[in-house]
Amino acid sequence: MEEVGKVTHYFNKIGVAAVVLSKPLKIGDKIKIKGKTTNFEQVVESMQIEGKDVKEAMPGDLVGIKVIDRVRKKDVVYKID
Repeated sequence: MEEVGKVTHYFNKIGVAAVVLSKPLKIGDKIKIKGKTTNFEQVVESMQIEGKDVKEAMPGDLVGIKVIDRVRKKDVVYKID
């Protein structure tokens, strides 16, 4: 399990986490989001950069990821093998 990014914002109404990536991430990757009160796993099914759908994103990108549960600022995103 490797850290791939950190949550910078959560959009409650649309269930999207804004994540700054430190490693590449792509559609189909299995991720775990962990924080003080956050702990769940899911597959990345929808990812956007500046409102446009992307299949993969690179380190330094700010991506919007559709999440299945609430996340919080500073939660850590891990990629699971």
